[in-house]
Amino acid sequence: MNFLDTIPELYFEVIGIVAGLSVSVLLVIQIFKEYKSDKPSSLSSTFVIGWLFIYSFWGLYGLRFHAIAVWLTNAIALVMQIVLITIVFRNRKKFTRNISQ
Repeated sequence: MNFLDTIPELYFEVIGIVAGLSVSVLLVIQIFKEYKSDKPSSLSSTFVIGWLFIYSFWGLYGLRFHAIAVWLTNAIALVMQIVLITIVFRNRKKFTRNISQ
């Protein structure tokens, strides 16, 4: 018998949710940093949009295979990534507007 088979599925779900939410904590820190900054973001557009697609895919994957830890945490991260993208592009627009004036 495989060692992992002896661990109840609920344990994996709980640990998966905790691990997934830790990513959300990191996103909150980045959102706060970007929100407080009056400089343009150092995050590339490719990076922030790429993560949008990654969170979308894993959220759909979790829904498809009924893995609550996967879809729930990625849905939360997806919403926060949208907030981050909005702030990043807003700061860039604000910065370029100030330079042109």
